[in-house]
Amino acid sequence: MNIENNISNLKNSIPDYVDIVAVSKTKPVNDLIKAYRAGQRIFGENKVQEMVAKFEKLPKDIEWHMIGHVQTNKVKYMASFVNTIHSVDSHKLLKEIQKQAFKNNRKIKCLIQIRIANEDTKFGIEPSELNDYLNFSKTLPNVKITGLMGMASFTDDQNQIRNEFRMLSNLYDDFSDLKALSMGMSNDYKIGIEEGSTMIRIGSKIFGERNF
Repeated sequence: MNIENNISNLKNSIPDYVDIVAVSKTKPVNDLIKAYRAGQRIFGENKVQEMVAKFEKLPKDIEWHMIGHVQTNKVKYMASFVNTIHSVDSHKLLKEIQKQAFKNNRKIKCLIQIRIANEDTKFGIEPSELNDYLNFSKTLPNVKITGLMGMASFTDDQNQIRNEFRMLSNLYDDFSDLKALSMGMSNDYKIGIEEGSTMIRIGSKIFGERNF
């Protein structure tokens, strides 16, 4: 597994405007250092505790993204450094991000997670709720909603994945002030990009299969 080559090959195969979030959950710090040396600067973690531990050991110009489901009581541990929280799906969470960002004199970027898959295991709000969330966020001066995130169904049916991504992309297109559309992972990022994604979350295609 050559992490540097994987990053180079990935960057050469996608449009320049697409940001790569290197999904580094469960991976050792040495693997992240290899990716960093290859020019990777955005890393995504699923667990706050793991992200905090890596933040303390790695260069400070890394942009940390929290891509996992966030419990409100964990926000305080990452509020001093997290760049973007991808998985915002409740008013309660937005209020806590505002509270902790204010304490740290920061503005934290957030993506609203939209539920596009027909699976009970997926988090996210309904598309019809988005206007309400965007209006609510305007009352939170230390929160900046920069875009949307969605996870397609875990299926081999590429038409279903494409249709789910297209639904999210059409929703995104209705809001010109949103700049980021995060959809697509190692198994479906090509479809995500074809349907308008500006940010992909890549783990195994960079680091190899996950360590459990």
